[in-house]
Parts: sequence; C-alpha cells; structure tokens
Amino acid sequence: MLEHLKKDVCEIAKKAQREGLCKHKSGNFSCRDKDSGLFVFTPSGIDRELLTPRDMIIVDKDVRVIENLSNLKPTSELLMHLKIYEKRPDVMAVAHTHSKYATSFAVLSKPIPAIVYELQALGAKEGYVPVAPYGRPGTLDLANKVASACINSDVALMEKHGSVGVGKDIYDAYLKVSYLEELAEIYYYVLTLNGGKNPDILPASEIVKWAYPKEVILSKQ
Repeated sequence: MLEHLKKDVCEIAKKAQREGLCKHKSGNFSCRDKDSGLFVFTPSGIDRELLTPRDMIIVDKDVRVIENLSNLKPTSELLMHLKIYEKRPDVMAVAHTHSKYATSFAVLSKPIPAIVYELQALGAKEGYVPVAPYGRPGTLDLANKVASACINSDVALMEKHGSVGVGKDIYDAYLKVSYLEELAEIYYYVLTLNGGKNPDILPASEIVKWAYPKEVILSKQ
C-alpha cells in the first residue's frame, strides 16, 4: 500500500541522517496521499540507515495504524504531523529535524528574521521564521502549538526542541528544513560578526512581493 510514498519518505529519512540534519534516531518524516487521505510515517526509535520502505507505517487521520508490515510503532510525534495536516490542507508532507543551528535558535526561543531575501522561499508570510512555544514531545499540546506556528509559515522552530518544515511533497518539505538550517547558520555568523546585534532586516511587505520576472518570454510547447 502506497509503496511509492513509502520509498520517498524512507529515502529522505536516510538523506537527513547522511546530511546531519537528524542524528542518533532524532527527527521524523511523513507525507499524505491525496487520493486516500492516508499518511505514511517513519517509525519510532530506529536507526535510519537500517530503514527500508517496508518499515514505513500507514496511519489514518484518526490516528489508527492501517498498515505496519515490520511491527514497528509510528513516530511518537505523529500527533504534531497530523495537526499540521489538519490546519494546512495544502500541505502534503512534513519534515521534523534537529539540525544544530536551527535548534540553537529554538533553544533561545529566538525567531529568525529576514536577513536574506531567500526567506520568501520558506513561505514566511510574516517576514520571519516563527518559534512554536515549548510543548512536551508527543503531546497534543505540542501538536497544537507547532501547527499554529505553521499557519503563516512553511517552516518553524520548536522551542527547546528542533525545527519543522512543510511542503507539496516530502522532497519539498526536506528542502525547506535544509534551507532553514542554512539560514540559521548565516544568522549565527551575522550576529557573531556584528557583536550580537541584528543587521538591517527586510520588511515582510518586501518578502511577499517575489514573482517570476515577467520579462522572460516562455515558448509554448
């Protein structure tokens, strides 16, 4: 069932391990099937280098496990994922990581402002990466807080925890948390070079104005 989505989620989970966005079994990933409305989740507490598509778990919106071929538990963060899907019908995948720089700002509960224009690619409509207030991992409290933070942004920091990104598919969601980690690293260096002071920040009104240049004439195929 949903073999293509299992393969994609498993591939991204391994990629996150290799690229250092998730280490020591941390983080989790999921995607939604647009036809059935079912969700594919990574399992809990498994070394991602050992994962196979068979280990992915299918869950419905009522948190019922529909398919579990390897007899593993779905990630304990599944409530957070499901709440994001509920609040954001446009979202088809969720990536939750514990990358170093983004998590450092999450520990400080410090939003990341628009220091570079690329923030527009992260769907941050309010002009910064928001921070979801602390909630105990695996709880509905955390799920509600993170989902609320993702209403006006495709990425968010999770206080004392990590980061989350959403997208049109699992590759898009992972790309956004990767961009977020790079943005957090740049912000760290900017603050270091600038004596801890914020640089000039781009206003939210500027961030939302991006559009593909109308001067480009595209040929019709």
